[in-house]
Amino acid sequence: MITEKIKDYIRRSVLCWLATSNADNEPNVSPKEMFTYYGDTALLVAHIASPNTVENIRVNPNVCISFIHVFVQKGYKIKGIARIIEKTDSTYQEKLNVLTGLFSDRFPICSIIEIEIIKIDTIAAPSYYIYPETTEESQVESALKTYQVKAIS
Repeated sequence: MITEKIKDYIRRSVLCWLATSNADNEPNVSPKEMFTYYGDTALLVAHIASPNTVENIRVNPNVCISFIHVFVQKGYKIKGIARIIEKTDSTYQEKLNVLTGLFSDRFPICSIIEIEIIKIDTIAAPSYYIYPETTEESQVESALKTYQVKAIS
């Protein structure tokens, strides 16, 4: 279900946004820095300081996670079923190693959020729809100019 293109976007995305809702269906969206894919059907997210997210998942495991390449202004929205993997879980260390191997063990990871993917949709800036001639290269050039930053070679 997770294609190589989606994996590439995950690798190039700095943050993802994880949406949950509590027992009263009140939404919560929280940025996550340590996340990656796990095989072709799941995502892993480090729970570092996300007590609301974790509590919400315990009462309602339906989640949505989104991420974009900030300069290309394209990415993905993924809906799925989340579960909390505690340190006592037999798969915890293996999944922890995946996250810390990609990022760092500098931050204390309380538990891991594993999301079984149900549906994947693309996200793209409006310019891709309004101006069909828009290319990723032109979008990057425009974003670099707008945000007054320079690309690193």
